[in-house]
Order: sequence, then C-alpha cells, then structure tokens
Amino acid sequence: MNVLKTVAAAFSMYSAVPMPQFQWDSRNMRYVFLAFPLVGALAGGLCWAWAWLCGYLLLPDLLRGAVLCLIPVLVTGGIHLDGYADTCDALASRGSAEKKREILKDPHIGTFAVIRLCVHFVLTLALWTALKPYPPVPVLLSFCLSRVQSGLAVVSFPLAGGTGLARTFADAADKKTVRILLIVLDVLLSAGLCFFGYGGIAMAAAAQAVFLYTFFMSKKQFGGFSGDLAGWFLVQAETWMLAALFAARMLEGLL
Repeated sequence: MNVLKTVAAAFSMYSAVPMPQFQWDSRNMRYVFLAFPLVGALAGGLCWAWAWLCGYLLLPDLLRGAVLCLIPVLVTGGIHLDGYADTCDALASRGSAEKKREILKDPHIGTFAVIRLCVHFVLTLALWTALKPYPPVPVLLSFCLSRVQSGLAVVSFPLAGGTGLARTFADAADKKTVRILLIVLDVLLSAGLCFFGYGGIAMAAAAQAVFLYTFFMSKKQFGGFSGDLAGWFLVQAETWMLAALFAARMLEGLL
C-alpha cells in the first residue's frame, strides 16, 4: 500500500495526472524520488504512441513535432517550466546569490523568462520536427533519466538556505538509500542509452554534462540547489539530450 501511495505522491507533485487524495507523511514521502521516473515513462510512452499514430495516419511532420513538444508539458502541468522560468529570471539579474534566491520566490514572471521560454519552445519544436524516424526507446529513457538525475540532485547537492519543496522532500527522504538507488538507476539508464549507438551515447553524455554543470552553477550562483533549479535542470537536460541525439544523427549522415 505504501508503494502505491509513494507513486501517487510522485504523480501528485510532479504531474497533472489526477491521483487519489490522501495524507502525505514520512512513510510515503521517504522514497518519492524513486517513483519520479515513472512520470517520465508516462511522458515518453505518450510520445511514442503519438509518433506511431502520426506514422500510421501519415500526419504532417510539423504537427507531429508540435504535439511531441507539448506532451511533456501536458503530462507535468508545466511544473518544471515554472522553475526553469524563475531560474532564467534570476540568472539574468546578475545579482548576488541572495538576490537571485529572492527572485526565485517572486511569483511574477519577468521579461527574460518569457524570452527563454519562447526560445525553448521554438528550439524543441524544431528538434522534434526534424527528428525522423522517431527513436521511441531512447526518448523514453531520456525522460526517465532526467528525473532520476533531478531527484539525485535534490538528495545530493548542497541546498540553498531557507525552506522550499526541495528541502521538504529532501528532509523527508531516506537520503542514503535513495541516493544509492538513484545512482544505480542513473548508471543503468545511461548504459541503456549507449546501446543505441552514437545517438544514445551523445544523449547520455549530454545528461551527465548538464548534471555536473548544474552542481557547480547552483553553488556559485545561488549558494545551493532548490526546487526551481531542479525544474531548470530537468528542462535543460531533456533539451540537450534531444539536441545531442539530433547532432549525432547529423554527424553520422555526413560520415
């Protein structure tokens, strides 16, 4: 029963999928990050189904790419894009770490966040549209990997001062066990991607590079990690993995 509640807690927090309501406590929050990749599996599965349907019905590439771009947003309700936007505003301020943390708490969206969101959607739309044939398994693994690493960052990186969802979940988690299991999942998913040739290797390398960059950037720019930075990381990791796959395919075609 606690396993089902843990899964429901992960979907309630990190997706827009309706879940049964129940009292959250330390028992069902302790391992919530281990269920987080299931949200990615759902997004990847829906992308797979849509790409198959587009191929079956011979729908236009642009329509295929547009819906693939939107499916992760619809599944998550945009929670990660909210953190991405707040982080973009904070980084653009070029202020102190304390000033950046204050911007993260501001519920209003700034000009730089709007610009970065527009760039993100245009870029991902172009990548999804150009990515043909659609690679179902690597994409599904990438959605899971980004969430494994996001959870791993919360339970491993130094956290910024104050309170927030990241600290709430980190404090509730069985950190040692969760960290070890997430590292194992990180290795397994990265290895799984590598089985799909240069494209998969490029995706795994991109994810690890963004993970390392986020560790140093969060310490330098914000004095620690936070929930908003977790959202920023997830968006960046998925975008760079997609771009890495596209670049690897282009290079393979030229060689």
